Amino acid sequence: MSSLTVYHQSSPDVPNKVLTHVEDIATTLGEVGVRFERWQASAPIQPGASQDEVIAAYRGQIDQLKAERGYATVDVISLDRKHPQKDELRAKFLDEHRHGEDEVRFFVAGRGLFTLHIDDYVYAVLCEKNDLISVPAGTRHWFDMGEFPHFVAIRLFNNPEGWVASFTGDDIASRFPRLED
Repeated sequence: MSSLTVYHQSSPDVPNKVLTHVEDIATTLGEVGVRFERWQASAPIQPGASQDEVIAAYRGQIDQLKAERGYATVDVISLDRKHPQKDELRAKFLDEHRHGEDEVRFFVAGRGLFTLHIDDYVYAVLCEKNDLISVPAGTRHWFDMGEFPHFVAIRLFNNPEGWVASFTGDDIASRFPRLED
């Protein structure tokens, strides 16, 4: 189940609120400029589907986002516990960073924890199958795929180079809960 846990940055052990209804999550995140939606595939997706098959199943929603926000590049990332670089990839995303463009992810399968650091608050967003999150450019955040990752996500970019991060050097990510497997 998708969830949003909001903390004050000084209280990583005591959440201010925990939300599990999609509408409440979307409203709360919308108040800080983060888009959160639920999507459904226009065609069934089989396990092991190719990148082209996954993108085709969500073509209508992808085209709408590209038209609205000018995204130029779309790809699919798929990770599971057998991925040979899972530990390196997890470590890369766990430190607080920001991007010069929106970070848009749609979870086709599995789950991941996006944690956003906005002003004095930390928003931990557990994204699961059918969740779309769009983190605005410049937002400090980190991502945890868990010790035993399992997710397939569509990624949209303005930058043809794809994922380019600027790390903040702040250790805040180490003080907040991570994704429990």
